[in-house]
Amino acid sequence: MSYLHLTIALIFVFLPIILSKTLNLGLEKDTIIAVIRSIIQLLAVGYILKFVFDSEHMMYIFLMVTIMIAAATQSARKKGVSIKGITWKLIVTLLVIEVLTQSILLGFKITPATAQYIIPISGMVIGNSMVLAILFLNRFTAEVEAHQDEAELILSLGGTPKQAIHTQLITSIKASMIPTIESQKTIGLVQLPGMMSGQIIAGANPMQAVQFQLLILFLLLTTAAVTSAMLGYLSYPSLFNQRMQLLRGK
Repeated sequence: MSYLHLTIALIFVFLPIILSKTLNLGLEKDTIIAVIRSIIQLLAVGYILKFVFDSEHMMYIFLMVTIMIAAATQSARKKGVSIKGITWKLIVTLLVIEVLTQSILLGFKITPATAQYIIPISGMVIGNSMVLAILFLNRFTAEVEAHQDEAELILSLGGTPKQAIHTQLITSIKASMIPTIESQKTIGLVQLPGMMSGQIIAGANPMQAVQFQLLILFLLLTTAAVTSAMLGYLSYPSLFNQRMQLLRGK
C-alpha cells in the first residue's frame, strides 16, 4: 500500500465526521483527535519497531514491553481510583500475564525468541489484559457500591471480608470474562480475526494463518481468566480497614 492509497483511505474518516455533523452528535473533534493521534503513534511505533527488529537486542525488547505495561496501567487505573494501591496491583497483574504467556511460548518453543514474535504477541496480550482490567474494575466498583448494605450485614454477623464481598467479586470476574468467551464462540463465522486477516493479506497460507490465530485465541482465554481473577483477589482487601470494616464510598 502506498502513501497515496493511505491518503485516499481518509474517506473512511470523513464519512463519520460528516455523519456526526449531520446528526449533531458532537463527535467531530474527538474523531479528528483520535485519527491524528493514531497516525502519529502508529508511524512512530513503526519506525521504533523497525529499529528494534533490526537490532534484535533483548534490552530493546524488554524496554518495549515495559512501555506497553506502563501505558496499559495508566489507562486502566483511571477506572479503579477508588481502590487503594490499584496502580501496583495492575502492574503486578500485567507482569504476571506477560511472564506466564511468554514463558510457555518460549519455554516450549512454540514461537521463536525474537522481537518479531515477542513484541506483537506481548502487545496483544497486554492490550487485552488492559481491556479486561477496565471491564472488571468498572463492574466491581459498581457492584460494591450497589451492595454495600449487604456486605456490612454479613460482616456484622461475623463474616469475613472475603465472604462479605464474595458475590460481587465473582459476579465481576464472570462479567469481565464473558465478552472474550462469547466472541470466540463465533470466531470465523461472524468475523475473521485481525491477526489471521493480516497474514492472509500479506500472502501467508490460510491454514498457517489459522494456526497462529488459534494460538492467540488460546492466549486470550488465559489472559481473561488470570487478569480478572488476579486483579479481583488483589483488589478486594483494599475495600476494608484493619478492623474488617467496609470503607464507605469505595
